[in-house]
Amino acid sequence: MFDAVIVGAGPAGMAAALTLGRVHRRVLLADAGEGRNAPASNVHNFLTRDGTPPAELRRLGREELAAYPAVRIQAGTVTGARLLEESRLRLELSGGGTVETRRLLLATGLADEIPGLRGAEALWGRSAFHCPYCHGYECTGKQVAVIGAEPARVRLALQLSRFAADVILCTGGEALEPASHAKLESNGVSVRCETIACLEGSGGRLEHIVFESGEPLARNAVFVVNVPRQRSDLAACLGCVTFADGCVEVNEFGQTSVPGVYAAGDMARRATIPVPMAAVIAAAASGTVAAAAIDQDLLCTDFDLPNPLVRARG
Repeated sequence: MFDAVIVGAGPAGMAAALTLGRVHRRVLLADAGEGRNAPASNVHNFLTRDGTPPAELRRLGREELAAYPAVRIQAGTVTGARLLEESRLRLELSGGGTVETRRLLLATGLADEIPGLRGAEALWGRSAFHCPYCHGYECTGKQVAVIGAEPARVRLALQLSRFAADVILCTGGEALEPASHAKLESNGVSVRCETIACLEGSGGRLEHIVFESGEPLARNAVFVVNVPRQRSDLAACLGCVTFADGCVEVNEFGQTSVPGVYAAGDMARRATIPVPMAAVIAAAASGTVAAAAIDQDLLCTDFDLPNPLVRARG
């Protein structure tokens, strides 16, 4: 019987394992391998680790966890889960066999889909991005394109225009509101409305945006529209409440709607946060908070104490 099983060994899962290991909770950390940011060259906006390659960050995390004997890391993932009595769960492991745990933390993360844009996958994380806080600084002084016509894409183009050498909004054949068009051009951001045929580049580096008509556009980087999807169906199988975008709903302590089941990282969010938080440091912080909540939950159970961590929604 484990005190906690953590599914996913990204920043959220490893941070949670560290917190629980330091209070001698018996933990199983299921590590399926590479995470969402594996295609990227470096992790950014993480204090003391800015510029660290994702694989190196994972290596350092595993190295630190090795100092805590209560933490066991196992390759693979959890393929099934069943609730037992008193918030306990029986879990099926991808390598075969089952384990039982008093609490479960889902940190399985999201996967990115880039619908309908040929060539983007080969550039993803290298010169095709989605987050200005993760990759915006690396576009300083470069020629950048933002794809899309929605207000959020206009906002992003204006944001990047503060430090990129040249920014162009490519609507991909969609109409742009006249007021948005005027605001962009008055702030030095050009607009191209042709339908995009593909992105061209080599070695992960964007060279041109090719349109179905008109001249190709030379660019160093492009910010594309991505659709994040849950990597695992465990939350759905357990009946956790989710939002329309698929993110698992949690409260401020990482508690889901299912007693004994917690979630952390970009796969989960509070109702007051409108979109998933993609930052690595935010994922790590949420794992730490959820782990402390799990420890307090178990402490209250073991010593018959009132639990100050309410499961209020939101």
